Amino acid sequence: MDTINTIGRRKTSVARIYMTPGNGKITVNNKSIEVYFPFELHQIVVKQPLTLVGVEGTYDLQINVDGGGIKGQAEAARMAISRALCEADETHRPPLKKEGFLTRDPRMVERKKPGRRKARRRFQFSKR
Repeated sequence: MDTINTIGRRKTSVARIYMTPGNGKITVNNKSIEVYFPFELHQIVVKQPLTLVGVEGTYDLQINVDGGGIKGQAEAARMAISRALCEADETHRPPLKKEGFLTRDPRMVERKKPGRRKARRRFQFSKR
C-alpha cells in the first residue's frame, strides 16, 4: 500500500493528510505534533480516530493545515485522518461514522450585517 491523500475541513481550516505505513510518526506543517499542538487536548483530538479503530503506531502521518484557529485545525485534521482510515480499510467506517468523525461540521461565523455592530448585535440605543 502506498500513500493515501485526504482532505478534512472545519470552519475556515483545511487539513491535507498524507498517510503512509510506518511507525506512528505524526508531523504537522513539518513540526512534530507536540510542537504544533502544545495543548494535550488538541493532540488527543487529532489522534482520536487512530485510537478508536486501534491502529495507532501503524501509520506515519504528514499533515498540512491552513486557516482558522488551533481548535478548528485539530478537528479538520481529525476528519481527514478518519477519511484516510476509511480508504485504507472499509471496516473502519462504521465506528468512525458512529462517533461523527466523518461528518463535516457545517457551522461557520455569521457575516456582519450593515447597520449593526456585529452579526446580530445592534448599536446601543440612546434616548437623548
